[in-house]
Order: sequence, then C-alpha cells, then structure tokens
Amino acid sequence: MQPTNRSEHANQIARALLVAMLCSAPALICFRTGAAACVGDPDLGWHLRTGEWILQHHSVPHVDIYSRFGAGKPWQAYSWLFEVVLTKLYQWFRFAGVMVFMGVMLAAISAALYRMLYRLQADFTKATILTTVVLTAIARLYTPRPWLFTILFFILEIDILMHARRTGSARRLVWLPLLFTLWANIHIQFINGLMVLGVAAIEPILSRWWKPTISRLPARSIWLTLAACAAAVCVNPYGVGIYKIAHALASQPGVLNTVSEMHALPFRSMMDFLLLFLALAAVGMMFGFRRFYPFETLMLAMAFLLSFRSQRDIWFLAIIAGAVIAENLPLRSNSEGQRDAFWTVPLSLGTTALLVVVCAFAAHIRNDQLRGKLADEMPLKAVEIVRERQYPGALFNTYGWGGFLIWNLREPVSIDGRAAFYGDERIDRSMKTWNGAPDWASDPDLKSAGVVIAPVDVPLSQLLRMDSRFSVAYEDKIAVVFVARAAQKPASNNLAALNPHESTTHQEKKL
Repeated sequence: MQPTNRSEHANQIARALLVAMLCSAPALICFRTGAAACVGDPDLGWHLRTGEWILQHHSVPHVDIYSRFGAGKPWQAYSWLFEVVLTKLYQWFRFAGVMVFMGVMLAAISAALYRMLYRLQADFTKATILTTVVLTAIARLYTPRPWLFTILFFILEIDILMHARRTGSARRLVWLPLLFTLWANIHIQFINGLMVLGVAAIEPILSRWWKPTISRLPARSIWLTLAACAAAVCVNPYGVGIYKIAHALASQPGVLNTVSEMHALPFRSMMDFLLLFLALAAVGMMFGFRRFYPFETLMLAMAFLLSFRSQRDIWFLAIIAGAVIAENLPLRSNSEGQRDAFWTVPLSLGTTALLVVVCAFAAHIRNDQLRGKLADEMPLKAVEIVRERQYPGALFNTYGWGGFLIWNLREPVSIDGRAAFYGDERIDRSMKTWNGAPDWASDPDLKSAGVVIAPVDVPLSQLLRMDSRFSVAYEDKIAVVFVARAAQKPASNNLAALNPHESTTHQEKKL
C-alpha cells in the first residue's frame, strides 16, 4: 500500500502545481501582451479621475463634474469602490499598478472558475480543459474594468448556489448577502446576480410540474437569501437609488447600436467561435442526457439572450455553459470519489500567487514603456500641446477619447464613455458628426467648440481641414488639433494650465 500512497501523493502534488500554472497563465499573458489593452482602455481615464475626486473630497459625486452637457446634472459613480482601489494603485505604482491589478484579478477569476468546475466535474483533465476553454472565450474582457469583479463574483455565486442545490445545505448561502454588498459598490451588474437568485428562488415552485430536478434546497431558504441580498445591495452611497441606476442602464437599446463593446458578436475571432461551441455543447449535453433541470435550463436561456445581444456580457454565457457542461459530462470510472486532499488547495493558491509575482517581475513592467503604449493609443502629445498653449473655448472630442481627456486635460468634454448618462440620442448625434454625416456642421457641440481633438483618420478630420472656421494647430500620427480661428491666440485671462495629477477643475471648486 505504501508505494500506492506515495504515487497518489505525488499525483496530487502534480495536479496542484498544474492548477497553479493554469490559474496564473492569464496573468502571464496579460503581463506580456496586454499593455495596450490596459493603458489604452477608453474608460480607464474617467474611472481614475473619479477615484481621484472621491479621495480628494471624501465623498462620492452626485452631479456630473466632467462634461459640458451634464454640468450640474445628476450622475452617480456606481463603481466608486473600484475607482478608489484603481486610483490608489495608480498613485502608488502608476500604470504598473494597473497592470498588476489586472494580473491578480485574472488569477483570482481563473482559480474561482476552476474550483467551480472541478466541484461539478471531478475528472481533473476535463475540468482543466473546460476551464481553459471558458477563460479563452472571455479573453476580450481582460481590461481594467469593474466587470472583472463582476465575473469573479458571478462565478462565486454560481459555485455556492450549485453546491447548495446539490447538497441541500443552506449554510453557505449566508455568504451571498456579504458578496452582494461588496458587488453593489463595485459594479452595477450585480443586478445579473440578483436575477440568478430569482431563478433559483422560483425553481422549487417550478419543480412541482417541471421534472427532473436536482435541487434539495428548501424554498424558504432561497427566498430568504434573495430578500437578504436585495436589501444588502442598498448598503451603498446611493442607497435604494442603485436600482434606478440599474434600470436606466438596462433600458437603452440604442446604445447597443453605437458603442462597439455592446455590439453583438461579430464571429471574426477564435474567441467568438469558442463561445458558440460552449453554448452548443451545453445545449447538446442537456438534450443528449435529457437533463432539463429548471435552474440550468432557465439560466442557459437567459445567458443566450444577454450574451449574444452584447459582447460585454459574454462572460454570462461562458460561465453558465461551462457549469452545465461540467455538470453533465460523465465521469470516468477511476474518477469516482477521488478528490484531492485538503492541503492541495493552499498549495495551489500559494503557488499561483508566487507565479503571478514571478511573472510580473519577469515581464519587466516599466512605467516608461507603458506610457509609450499610451502615446500609441491616445492623444497624449495633443493634450500636452493644448494644455501648454491654453487655447480658449469649449472642447469637442470623440466618445472613445472622452475618458482620457477627463483625466489628462481636466477640461469639460463634449462626450465620454458613460453611455447611460449621455443617452442614445446624444451618443448617436456624436457618432454621426464624427462619421461626417450630411448634417455634421450643424452639431451644436461642434459649432460652439473652440478646440477639437480628433483622430487623424476619421471623416470629420478631413472635413474640418476644409472648414474656414477652424485651422490645424497641431498634428501627429494619432491626433490632430483644430482650433477655432477666433481662438488661435491664447487669451491672457485664461486659467493656468492644470497639473493632470494634482489639481481640480474650476467647475469642481465651485461645487
């Protein structure tokens, strides 16, 4: 028996180390190739600026402080906790801190996903392959956004629910209200998690007519959990108003047609087809084994609706499909009852943390290189010119550059990535103007602009070159700066140029 025990002990160590390599792999890829996606993310700037504002004022904003359109209008920073964390990391480590944040979050997501799938599918090889496929399918979301927390929290929620339904034990459900309290202060998509709980709550009712079912949870337990979580999300600076914000975000169908990350999947990359494969495999498993459990069936239907509607929600389908596949895949005979020893979990987690640290140092993450990447993605030099010369007049900019300008230029922008705040009509008007629609010259924001910071390759840039109202003040391979001819000479009474990392705008001081 001793050789067998030694062999099994060695196998468990090997599996633990392989799991650590799997969980740290996305972080390594991020450190090696994700610099552009990190520093060039269009929403990174306004998230950092909001976090900075919160730290300076020791409160959260209730009105808009960044745009010409929204000055003084109600606006809520519903991802305030994420923004504070991200800003502190930036203040301590600059862009390297943002990169390390991404690596740590990806490692945590990978570890949570593997744990969930392995608890549903005890075959190590199948669980590992399935984890890899799911992580690859959602790779387009590996950017410094609060949705990384949503993906992690969603996996934890599904893991707790699936385990509780199988065992009938409601003890771990007590973690969900705490999870939702944190979730509601980090990202608005906590609402998706509440929908999942709603589906789990009606499952005992549906199971009276809908067979088969595997849930052993008492209806009372899940309904109490749902009520506790619904109340827990109100523990945030905006209270019950967080639900109004969530409704406003969900009721803007027009944004789906104008913002690229909200478009439907284009099926132009391997990731898109992997997601389709996961979805079809999950449905095939349910049909093949005739296991149309109420919770899994309804969740898969919801996932199809959300994820094929918008690219930013593909994580929902990938995770649900992965769980359904893991639950239905047959076990090999030698996998029955073979679970790893308790010490393999801390071994895997410790090794994962060590690998992430080693990968971060091995990748030689340097702030000067990251700033160079930023200059390749964003109008960094154009902003420096505008700030140095202090051109008077309102700013006109693209939707994608608004967040960067909020953070770096510290001037009210014409539009930025806060889609729900601007609304469908305003976003559509901006998109048409930048695309050179026939009525581009009548755009009120453009007509009142003193400075236009434009990408060199958009139609409006070519049109403005021939417009007598503007002249080119600066141009490089990324951006061109147009200045209204009446504003070509800097006014003597302009405000002094603001330090992009220390000062506040005149508008903020008034507030």
